[in-house]
Amino acid sequence: MRIGELAAETGVKIETIRYYERVEILPAPARTANNYRTYTRTHLRRLRFVRRARALGFTLDEVRTLLAMIDGGDYTCAEVKTLGERHLADIRAKIAELRRMEDVMGQVVEQCSGARTPDCSMLEALFDGDDRGVDDLRCRRPGV
Repeated sequence: MRIGELAAETGVKIETIRYYERVEILPAPARTANNYRTYTRTHLRRLRFVRRARALGFTLDEVRTLLAMIDGGDYTCAEVKTLGERHLADIRAKIAELRRMEDVMGQVVEQCSGARTPDCSMLEALFDGDDRGVDDLRCRRPGV
């Protein structure tokens, strides 16, 4: 199949497919006499794997690690599970950070009067907030 067909089958953009070839996530396809790329079912299957892994938030390096395990055939389910557990821990940490951001942002928005005035407590909180992290940001009313 040609690159357009592969893109349509997988939902991956043509530019992304070419990028995956350049960074060796996808093996280089054979070329026709006219120099068109021709992809096989193996390319299709691998690209679907990459798309699904990326949709779950795996980095390209993590995808590359998983593919190296598969390509080398020298892996155990326990090794794959370890990588999955690390990734799940990262996801949970991101969720926790998003919840902290939500709490702080909720406080900042709640304390904003919304009045038609140049003195906005929300903007002041962003200007005067602590640089140590989002959880340290507290809404301060101007002049307080």
